[in-house]
Amino acid sequence: MLRLDERDLKMLSILAREGRISKADLAKRVNLSAAPAWERLKRLEDAGIITGYRADIALKKLAQHVTVFMAAELESHRVEDFQQFERTLSPLDEVVACWAVGGGFDYILQIVTRDIDSYQRLVDHLLEARVGLARYFTYVVTKPVKISAPPLQWLVASPANE
Repeated sequence: MLRLDERDLKMLSILAREGRISKADLAKRVNLSAAPAWERLKRLEDAGIITGYRADIALKKLAQHVTVFMAAELESHRVEDFQQFERTLSPLDEVVACWAVGGGFDYILQIVTRDIDSYQRLVDHLLEARVGLARYFTYVVTKPVKISAPPLQWLVASPANE
């Protein structure tokens, strides 16, 4: 695992909130000149810690949509059943995130689609594909309350320092 210092963590925190910041501004904010800042950034990218850059888009200003979280439970819990389910989800653009979870369900999916009818067609597709979907529960998002970058410096702090 790559050892990160306070400057690395500060860079990551800034980039998580402000992905479009210029390299010059990023260097200034972490008290480095451009070349050392660029080297750190490249090291973080090469190590796979920074996996990409993206924009947060105000979807409601762009098009009608609905965001749905689906809790899914599979009929069987063999490795190949999980793999088949995950392979089936992979090409579905409406499934914007999926997490395998422990507890009562096997997966939590985040789905963004035009409307509830489109969501139901997606569910019907999964049921018809016979991917072993035993039960699913639908949670329609009525409004986003909080979406933020993870608390990097808190996550990597040693418990003795708290």
